[in-house]
Amino acid sequence: MKFFNNSSTITGFILLGFPGPREKQVLLFVLFSVVYLLTLMGNGSIICAVRWDQRLHTPMYILLANFSFLEIWYVTSTVPNMLANFLSDTKVISFSGCFLQFYFFFSLGSTECFFLAVMAFDRYLAICQPLHYPTIMTGRLCTNLVVSCWVLGFLWFLIPITIISQMSFCGSRIIDHFLCDPGPLLALTCTRYPAIELTSSTLSSLLLFIPFICIMVSYALVLQAVLRVPSAAGRRKAFSTCGSHLAVVSLFYGSVMVMYISPTSEHKAGMQKIMTLLYSVVTPLINPVIYSLRNKDMKHAIKKLFGIETEARIHETV
Repeated sequence: MKFFNNSSTITGFILLGFPGPREKQVLLFVLFSVVYLLTLMGNGSIICAVRWDQRLHTPMYILLANFSFLEIWYVTSTVPNMLANFLSDTKVISFSGCFLQFYFFFSLGSTECFFLAVMAFDRYLAICQPLHYPTIMTGRLCTNLVVSCWVLGFLWFLIPITIISQMSFCGSRIIDHFLCDPGPLLALTCTRYPAIELTSSTLSSLLLFIPFICIMVSYALVLQAVLRVPSAAGRRKAFSTCGSHLAVVSLFYGSVMVMYISPTSEHKAGMQKIMTLLYSVVTPLINPVIYSLRNKDMKHAIKKLFGIETEARIHETV
């Protein structure tokens, strides 16, 4: 994808990130480097566990592995550039680099919304239609759903981002954020374009609310089905399989809805950065923890992957 700068005055942008003295920048570099490495290791472990444990070759875990793969790329779309900025004196990002980050960050975020909806649908089928689940959620349907999430995610914002990249930018080239975000970018355009702002806001709202409504409907039906289960153990097991997904949905949607329903609305820069960090860095970091702690099969597979279980058995034998 090529982006061209129509402005004669701006050839790049300055991402302020988290301004402060050199010592603070180095400290933040170390902190986010550790967070990034832990995110890669955690999500990578889930992918490897699903790949190598035959018992996890089911639609639920295949979707989870794809979701972890998505999370790796999602955090990679922002953190490496953020790390470079911490050690940079100029903090400049090129025009093309800014819009490429804009495109990939929002495309991966859109894909995440669709994945969360598909994972909720999978849990609905497993709990509400257990007898028909194997015939409905076949490998082919699972593959089609995964591909659809990726394709829809990468097409959703393509036209608005391309149009914004063709606008003229003038005046200050400072973006008080750690990534190229639509609000600050639209504020730098030489002329306001209400139609583009409305289109961006509408697409953001549809992207958030359509999957969110699907998730809520799926879990309302799941709750209805679970409450009919006579045994307390059965109800606990059903809630356990859904609890981790609901925790991730709450964290992701709770922060992202504040930001992008109205991308040009006046949020304080500090609040923008904190909310963006929550869903773009913190969520990918803790997702593996949430899914592995609340899922016995995943916990067992990860222990097996790292040889923890084998060592425990050897010690027991000795």
